[in-house]
Order: sequence, then structure tokens, then C-alpha cells
Amino acid sequence: MNTQRDYSKELKDTIEHKYAYSFDFDVMHPFMLKSFKPFFQKGNILELGSFKGDFTKRLLPYFNDITCIEASDEAIELAKRQLGGKVKFINSLFENAILPTKYDNIILTHVLEHINNPVSLLKKINVEWRSDNGRLFLVCPNANAPSRQIAVKMGLITHNSAVTQAEIEHGHRITYTLDTLERDVKAAGLNVVYR
Repeated sequence: MNTQRDYSKELKDTIEHKYAYSFDFDVMHPFMLKSFKPFFQKGNILELGSFKGDFTKRLLPYFNDITCIEASDEAIELAKRQLGGKVKFINSLFENAILPTKYDNIILTHVLEHINNPVSLLKKINVEWRSDNGRLFLVCPNANAPSRQIAVKMGLITHNSAVTQAEIEHGHRITYTLDTLERDVKAAGLNVVYR
């Protein structure tokens, strides 16, 4: 596998697959936020992989101190246009990022499946970036979603957790089930509080 990745290219839509859909923005984002809100800690927040800032914008009413790490410089420029100076951006790979502080809330939505070594990133989050009482909010596509089960029955993919060519082009490395996601979370030393 090519180790030199173009993160700006991975965020672009392809003929077979759009990076984000109106369903993501109109249904999933509000649902994720509603699920997270009861568990938010007072303090700051770190968003890993902010893309173009669409979910970041939803965090503004809840946090005054928002930092985002994003590998794509193009995505950061688009996010800055949308969010103005309300958010601090760090253009870096997560593996190389050195942050000035620890965070009370860390958001990782639809990003872990893009990471070459997810357990290593989760350990870094747990040990270096999460404050003592901090919480990690983690969302990944579900291999057992009905749409994927239907795709298997139709012969479009070989198995629920298959990574399709379109997903590979968008940088996906894995398709998690709930048990494999919890396996990686626990291997990083994190405890699952709610799922």
C-alpha cells in the first residue's frame, strides 16, 4: 500500500462515491450532537479531522475553546471561510501533532476508519491529549448497517466489513463492527462509558 497519502485528494467526491451526503449533514450530525451533549465536560474541545467544518460549526454554541486538527490544508481553508476566527486549526497528521494542552472533550467522528494504525492514535489520544476527566466521542461507519448487509446479499460486496474501492479512494482502511471498534478502544486503554 502506498504510504504517501494525499489527504486533500481523499476528501474529494468521486463518480462512485460522495465524501458527504445531505443525510450526514441533516440527519447524522444532529443525532450525533444530541447523543454527545449529555456527556460533554465543561472546558475545551479538540476535534480530530474537521473536514470542511460542518460538524465543527455545531459545536460553537457549546464551547468557547475549540481546536481542530486536519491533515488537508484545502479542508482547513474551506472550514476557516465557514467558521471565521472562532476555531483554532492545526494542519498536521495526528501522528505528528504536538498539542499545547490536554482536552476535556475530544471528537473523532468518521475518522478512525481512515487511520493506518488506529490503536496507536487512540493511545495517543488517551495518554497525551485527553485531560484526567476528559471524554472521547467516537463515531465510525458500522459494518453491520442494513445497507451493507443488503449489499452483501446483492453481491455488491463480499462481506459486511469489506472496504470498497470507493472507500479506499476516500482513505478508508477498515470498516468497523461494534465489537472490533470496542476491541481497539480497549487496547488503547480507554473505557467505554456509553455506546
